[in-house]
Amino acid sequence: MAGIDVNRTTTGINLTPEQSSEIWSAAEYSSAVMQLANRVELPGAGVSVPIITGEPEAEWVDETDEKPVSRPTFDNKMMTGYTAAVIVPFSNQFRRDKAALYNEIVRKLPQALARRFDQTVFGGTGGAPGANFDTLGGAASVGLSGNTYAGLVAADQAVATGGGILNGWALSPQARGLLLGAVDGMGRPLFTGSAAEGNVPTLLGAPTALTKGVYAGGTPNRLGFAGDWASAHYGVVEDIQISISDQATITDGEVQLNLWQRNMFAVRAEFEVGFRVRDLAHFVQLTDAAQDVPAE
Repeated sequence: MAGIDVNRTTTGINLTPEQSSEIWSAAEYSSAVMQLANRVELPGAGVSVPIITGEPEAEWVDETDEKPVSRPTFDNKMMTGYTAAVIVPFSNQFRRDKAALYNEIVRKLPQALARRFDQTVFGGTGGAPGANFDTLGGAASVGLSGNTYAGLVAADQAVATGGGILNGWALSPQARGLLLGAVDGMGRPLFTGSAAEGNVPTLLGAPTALTKGVYAGGTPNRLGFAGDWASAHYGVVEDIQISISDQATITDGEVQLNLWQRNMFAVRAEFEVGFRVRDLAHFVQLTDAAQDVPAE
């Protein structure tokens, strides 16, 4: 009878003794949103984030004339923390006999939380976890295929038209491939980046953050986002929490697992996080379609 995952008979694991100390795993994942947006302190009950909806305007005046008075206008958005979590069960024997692989899996649990956060902010399937959590999935789209440089300029212009200043790019690996393959009329690369790392560190003077969480397949495929990240805020109630138990009973679908009875244990990772943006018009989606510049 096959054991319950994850155990020593789990398929997809084929390590020789010589390989047991060397784990080939995916590249490190860190949240692009958390690299680009502003962090605010988020208490458990949430926090009201002030939003500037109108800025003061200056006027020209003649000598000795009264100076004009202008006031900014404000609004507030409530940012609430929502919990993302994952539980992975293991057999005690798996931890004992495949320790290197076990440690690598546990190390990657926080990355799973960061990936889910990015996927949600970027409008992935499932939508926002609640009403006080913004997503960017409804932002206007700009295609990068064909004349890639013109597409990037169009994205910059779209953010400016929406009232923002483009100061960051969240790019998928697919977007990086498209950019590294873009050439001028003489066949020379437009974006050389770092030849050693294959990166494109900046675009139009703004920094880039690479993330798998931003990609979404479709017609067209979504490759990334560009925007004014000064108008985006995220808040974390607590840093990521890791808990291990061998006494609990966990529910996996319709199956209940008594960990103690089965000589198993489970690792739980979770964190509470919120996200808000001042104005969705400050962001655009980047796709692999031919250029589709939003109407002004």
